[in-house]
Amino acid sequence: MCGILAVLGAADWSQAKRAHILSCSRRLKHRGPDWSGLYQCEGNFLAQQRLAIVSPLSGDQPLYNADRTIVVVANGEIYNHKKIRKQFASKHTFSTGSDCEVIIPLYEEYGEDFVDMLDGVFAFVLYDTRTKTYMAARDAIGVNPLYIGRGSDGAVWISSEMKALNEDCVEFEIFPPGHLYSSAAGGLRRWYKPQWFAENVPATPYQPLLLREAFEKAVIKRLMTDVPFGVLLSGGLDSSLVAAVTKRHLIKTEAAEKFGAELHSFVVGLEGSPDLIAAREVADHLGTIHHEFHFTVQDGIDAIEEVIYHDETYDVTTIRASTPMFLMARKIKALGVKMVLSGEGSDELLGGYLYFHFAPNKEEFHKETCRKVKALHQYDCLRANKATSAWGLEVRVPFLDKEFINVAMSMDPEWKMYNADLGRIEKWVMRKAFDDEEHPYLPKHILYRQKEQFSDGVGYNWIDGLKAFTEQQVSDEMMKNAAKVYPHNTPVNKEAYYYRMIFERLFPQESARETVPWGPSIACSTPAAIEWVEQWKASHDPSGRLIASHNSASANHTNHANANANGNSNGKANCNCAMAANGTNGVGLVVANGTANGKMEA
Repeated sequence: MCGILAVLGAADWSQAKRAHILSCSRRLKHRGPDWSGLYQCEGNFLAQQRLAIVSPLSGDQPLYNADRTIVVVANGEIYNHKKIRKQFASKHTFSTGSDCEVIIPLYEEYGEDFVDMLDGVFAFVLYDTRTKTYMAARDAIGVNPLYIGRGSDGAVWISSEMKALNEDCVEFEIFPPGHLYSSAAGGLRRWYKPQWFAENVPATPYQPLLLREAFEKAVIKRLMTDVPFGVLLSGGLDSSLVAAVTKRHLIKTEAAEKFGAELHSFVVGLEGSPDLIAAREVADHLGTIHHEFHFTVQDGIDAIEEVIYHDETYDVTTIRASTPMFLMARKIKALGVKMVLSGEGSDELLGGYLYFHFAPNKEEFHKETCRKVKALHQYDCLRANKATSAWGLEVRVPFLDKEFINVAMSMDPEWKMYNADLGRIEKWVMRKAFDDEEHPYLPKHILYRQKEQFSDGVGYNWIDGLKAFTEQQVSDEMMKNAAKVYPHNTPVNKEAYYYRMIFERLFPQESARETVPWGPSIACSTPAAIEWVEQWKASHDPSGRLIASHNSASANHTNHANANANGNSNGKANCNCAMAANGTNGVGLVVANGTANGKMEA
């Protein structure tokens, strides 16, 4: 990942202004420690901090066309850049090996209507000196972060992270995913317009081989690298499939020619945590060079302020999950690795969170997946990108490949739904697609392992430790006055209050606090899904922990592996588990805060 900052239409062109913008750009240096550059034309400034992944010996930014009339700064990975280079080989003289340089000939050929031709993730700003106009764009789902604001002089500021512009803008906001900003047209417009965006329920039958092929292609294209890389491996379905597909196809890639066919895998957790155990088993099966990192609850607590600074959020779930990832990223970078693949996005696309078991019908199930995917840029994409780029480590997420998204979201949602009578657990469609008897990707008991929340998988004591710590830091009196102190997105518990205090100290602007999503949630649900179960409405904690019978639920899922492969089972997966925001209730109940309000059976 790189960091970009653009200031366009500034009233001040002085050397002092240039020095100030350079200073602002350096706040993004963690994202790109390898090089920096700044272009200035009158009151227009384009700056970049580079993390060199593709063509590290060239590709420094800003990027230019032959006569230097078009200038680009970008944070992106364009996976079809070689195809585009061939398309323009006779028309455009490429001066670097950067994958992002293809943005320039596309603009010269098609004007602003080229963004959908890019296959990858990106955030970029392009300035045309001939027309004195500029455009900016962000990838379809918002894997790469971007913010936009306006200075007191009317200048437009665009930055990879809020911290580079928050002190200079009178107002700012998240640059919406799948949009482009055009100074010529005078505003934002959506370029990403997939059919699923309308949230109409699709009717395409489940095609396991199509789903598998789309995912394999998504992984393979993300092996485009000129630096050492690895995979994040928790031992759950998503990361295990990423690792298995990477291992299977690595030998045939250019990356293998440069760095060999050995695959490095990484996991983080408290001593004895579920992820450490499961990841080791998967790593042993795949034959990866496995790296296991341990942290303590105190290590995590000590890192909270840094995590909030880098993540730029006060969302409780995001901070809980970001902290172990933040600690792990530092260790990975210390080993000389600059890029990793990860499994974010699967749960949103396929309804993999355990609360999806309670969707009342396929219409609600599909609408919730749509809502979740649309909001990824404020949650898991933000976490994965910022927690790792804090240490100059790039994360690539094959589940959020545009083509894979199209395949996954065009499927009749009936196939994605939990159905105990048919032996279908969460993400059954993905498990079935990769359940290859002849050439297995993973052993069945791993392929059908129940989902863990990331912040739970690293060790159950992590969440308990956070709650105990923040309970000591925030008094009851402070909570009584929470609505007066924080009228916008008022914290509902002491953990949320503690994170909010740190955030407000780092980012005190009204615009900053408005960039953070808020609302009730159970197990990562949207507020709309809270309506599915009456008891969930009482929760003030977003935890997705399965209490009391988590192990038995997981065992049930494993025992159904063979039945799942055939699409039939006489048993009930997860029939005796409880979903809770917090607590230790018995079995068979959907509860919030450990209290079974009304005896609702799961």
